[in-house]
Parts: sequence; structure tokens; C-alpha cells
Amino acid sequence: MDDSLTSVTLSNGLHMPSVGLGTWQSPKDEVRVAVRAALDAGYRHIDTVYTDLNEDAIGEVLQEYIKSGKVKREELFIVTKLPMIHMEPTLVKGSIEMSLKKLQLDYVDLYLIHFPVQFAYEGPVTEAGLLKVAEKTDLIGTWKAMEELVDLGLTKSIGVSNFNISQIERICKIAKHKPVINQVECHIYLPQNELFDACKKLGLAVTAYAPLGSPGRIKQLRGKDDPVVLEDPVIRKIAKRYSKSTAHILLRNLLQRGIIVIPKSVTPHRIRSNIQVFDFSLKKEEMDEIAGIKTKRRFFGAMTSSFLDHPERPW
Repeated sequence: MDDSLTSVTLSNGLHMPSVGLGTWQSPKDEVRVAVRAALDAGYRHIDTVYTDLNEDAIGEVLQEYIKSGKVKREELFIVTKLPMIHMEPTLVKGSIEMSLKKLQLDYVDLYLIHFPVQFAYEGPVTEAGLLKVAEKTDLIGTWKAMEELVDLGLTKSIGVSNFNISQIERICKIAKHKPVINQVECHIYLPQNELFDACKKLGLAVTAYAPLGSPGRIKQLRGKDDPVVLEDPVIRKIAKRYSKSTAHILLRNLLQRGIIVIPKSVTPHRIRSNIQVFDFSLKKEEMDEIAGIKTKRRFFGAMTSSFLDHPERPW
């Protein structure tokens, strides 16, 4: 892969592979297959989270490949996240230690605050079976606890996920270790232009989750009339021109904008295909045409419905 877009240099000097494997809600048996397929295809960036309950399966495969000599630990870029129920500063260190134990690693390359709203740690479930929102979310206190993880060598970098501009600005004002990443939903129907520009000015790179519009989301979280990112007519037209898939065009568009992508898949041939985006380049007029797509849609907005009035709700 001879392309200048294969990695992004973070503000702390680390190089982060620009295409990673997303493992959101991947069952253990499937994620083992997915991680093996990804590593064999050349992926070195794996993105996970404690609450998906698959870190241990990912860790098994990572150790299998490290011990066999197929990959070196220093070649990997492993990302996981602080759960919303562990945002109390006293819980942060214990949370990453649980993740590291499951991943069978001494450190991760990037640890993110998963969401800016804290859930209650004690008795977190309501009568309706929903997690309870904590009375108070102290983002500054949580961030300071995250910084200690860097000092202890438990993670090389720290960042945020699903944060808005004002929340990032508050963190940056007090940070000893500044956030290097904001991971957010981003695709052609949610281009995140304003947020991307603000992050760039503050020194943060952006990782796009759902870069393909999250086609595999469970049905109850999608409306029957939702637009399908992979079937957008502009993208289909450009894909035909290059003899590429629409997924290739969607990913390449984000990469050329300087955005890291973590397409989620458990299907080996799709995983292999998703990293084959470095042998062509979109022209400026094609990038402009994609930027002009009028459809706008956030697919993960439902996750904020339980705390619509919370002061830290990011959108």
C-alpha cells in the first residue's frame, strides 16, 4: 500500500493507521474470525470497547498472532474505551486494567472516554431495564483521571468519543495530556464539517465510526425509510467510474478529508475489501460532488433519548 493516507500522525507524535477494524457488537466467535481476517489482510488498528464484551476474544487472537511472530506488539494500534458507568474518577484506572486483562496487553495505544454523559455505577438499571444517568458528570475530573493512565504507562494516548466542540474546548483548556482523537459518527449524510475543522484547530484527529452508514445495525434502531448510505446515487455513479464498490468510495472520501475510518464487519471478504482503498484517488470535483450531497441523517441519535435534558448531552 503506497499511499500517504495509510496513517495519521497524532498530536503526540504517534502514527495511527488510518483504516481500522470496528468490532462494535461483534459476538465473540465472529470477532475472532474478523480479527484474524483483518490481521492477515494487513490491518494493524483494532477498535473495541469494554461494554461490547468481546475484548477477551480479541485478546486471544492478538496473543495468538504476537506469540507466533506474525505481528509484533509495537506494530499494532489497539483502541478501547472507558464505559459510561466507569466515568467516576476513582473507577477509571480499574476500568482500563479490566480491559487490559481481557486484551492480554500491558498497554493500549489509545483509550477514549466513550460518551460525555455518565451513567450511575451503583444500581445502574431502572425498572424499565435502562441504565440510570448519574446525577452529575464531571468531565474535567474524568479527564484528569485519564491523564494518570498515560503517566502510568497503561495507555500511550487518550482521547474522547461523541464529544461536541464546547466539551472538547473545556478539556483542552485544562489538559496536561491533550486529547488526540475525537471518535464520532461520520459519513456522507453526517459529514461533521464544523466539528472536524474545530478538532483540527485544537490538535485532535477525527475517527469516523459508521463510515458506511452502519448497514448492519439491528433493525429496531433504523427507520424503514432511512436513506442507505451504500446506495446513494452519487456514490454509485463514482464507484462505477472507478470499477470500485460504493464502500471503497465512501471510505476513500473520508480518508482524503484526513479522517480515520473504522468500518465494522465480521465477514472476511468485506474486511479484506475495506482496506483496498489505497490504489486510487478521488478527484477534487468528485470530492466536491460528494460534499454537495443534500441528504442529512444521524443514525446513532437514539442513544441520547434517555437523557434529552442532560447538560452534557452532546447533540
